[in-house]
Amino acid sequence: MCWSATADLTAGTVITAVGIACLARTRRVRDLPVAALPLILGAHQLIEAAAWHSGGGCGPATTAWAAIALPLLPVWVPLGVLLAAAPELRPRLRWPLAAGLATGAYLSYCLATRPVRAEVRGHTLGYGVDVPWMPLVLAGYLFATIGSLLISGDRRLRLLGLVLAAGALLCTLLWRLEFASTWCAFAAAASMLTLVWTGDRVRSPSVHEAAERGAPCL
Repeated sequence: MCWSATADLTAGTVITAVGIACLARTRRVRDLPVAALPLILGAHQLIEAAAWHSGGGCGPATTAWAAIALPLLPVWVPLGVLLAAAPELRPRLRWPLAAGLATGAYLSYCLATRPVRAEVRGHTLGYGVDVPWMPLVLAGYLFATIGSLLISGDRRLRLLGLVLAAGALLCTLLWRLEFASTWCAFAAAASMLTLVWTGDRVRSPSVHEAAERGAPCL
């Protein structure tokens, strides 16, 4: 989320371009879901720009924004991390994925049975949907997304998890103050970290291929 339609449009365009670059340089099929994260984040910003222009409400842009933020990301992120991880690390990454699948399924049900509405609040867009058991759902969401990155065993992805955790905390505080949402800045930082991650995977393909075969990396 950004503080205006123009900011969302600008950030979304830049982040989407980074996402295209990430996908273009990816060589392993297993890396594609993580490499596509900037593309999803960029599309998310562009959709929010449309929500700003419509003045919020319950329109298609609001629904599309919620569909990405709520059911999609808690499944996409842990699945991508698990697929990109070395084989010996995948068993522990099944737990965040299981939490993400359960959380995503529940949030999909909530979106299908309850209206979601966006409201302009100062310099932010606030999104509202009735989600019972919200503390439990939020715990599952954070474990699936940030938790999977932090236990991924990859230093770049751990850093990405820390950046997103800091971004979620700061943006929550600013949203409560109804001042300005800075999520677009953290989405841009996350996208650049993903671009660096894809570069690492291209520069060291032998290490990842050896890990896939279970061979020692000398």
